[in-house]
Amino acid sequence: MGAGVSSLFGLGGDEGETSAVAGAAAGLGDLPELCAAEVLLRLDAPEICRLARLNHAFRGAAGADFVWEAKLPENYRYLMSFVEGRGGGDDGRRLRRRRPAGKKEIYARLARPVPFDGGSKEFWLEKSKGRVCMALSSKSLVITGIDDRRYWQHIPTAESRFHSVAYLQQIWWFEVVGEIDFSFPVGTYSLYFRIHLGKFYKRFGRRVCSTEHVHGWDKKPVRFQLSTSDGQHSLSQCSLGEPGSWVLYHAGDFVVSKPDQTIKLKFSMAQIDCTHTKGGLCVDSAFIYPKGFQQERMVRSQKCRC
Repeated sequence: MGAGVSSLFGLGGDEGETSAVAGAAAGLGDLPELCAAEVLLRLDAPEICRLARLNHAFRGAAGADFVWEAKLPENYRYLMSFVEGRGGGDDGRRLRRRRPAGKKEIYARLARPVPFDGGSKEFWLEKSKGRVCMALSSKSLVITGIDDRRYWQHIPTAESRFHSVAYLQQIWWFEVVGEIDFSFPVGTYSLYFRIHLGKFYKRFGRRVCSTEHVHGWDKKPVRFQLSTSDGQHSLSQCSLGEPGSWVLYHAGDFVVSKPDQTIKLKFSMAQIDCTHTKGGLCVDSAFIYPKGFQQERMVRSQKCRC
């Protein structure tokens, strides 16, 4: 055994023997697929895909169901029921009765947006960690005065994932309310409103933002509320700013502690002081992200002491 080790490192034996041993030395390509899969289990999904291009061992291991099942949320069958148009019905049991899809295929499908509720909402897995994210369009929210064109109008735009935002011209009572019933994987989540001060448009191919109608937001802060069906509650406030840019305003956090638990969220943002009008604001959507997941410019609101 000592001679073999010495020969492998060039510490002994004749040159011909050393060359023969070196030529027969094992490389990454000779790694058993099971060992390669154990390596992949410790990597994120994008890293798995990159390593799969290295050699046949990693390529074969990268297709193993147990590798991708470890990356999927525990309620992936429930999530896949939305892909099949069943909206969470029967907890995915029909999925098991059909021709089973590979776990890699399931992960890839859930990593793309999955629309539901008539296309007004969608969720997806963020590709790195496989955590659930969600977006709710302005049309899925209850907005005070939205049907009165004196106050609001819908503006088509490519700057929204839903291709439309609600633009507030002027109003006394500003309130936006949303609700969602969903079974999130266990974890802590943050809810945000995506807001833009000013009306934007394209002129000669360039983005232009008009802020002449932005007013009233410096008088008093906007209040954010978030409550859940299991008794969690958050109340905070924040002054809106940064005209010309999309900003995610933090409305609150909630915790999901039980797998397969359907939780009902109710959330709102409001500035209902009727001593002054406010306007010049765009409401795009509400977002739910795993806590700590960084996307666009985010502003955290301050907790109210009332």
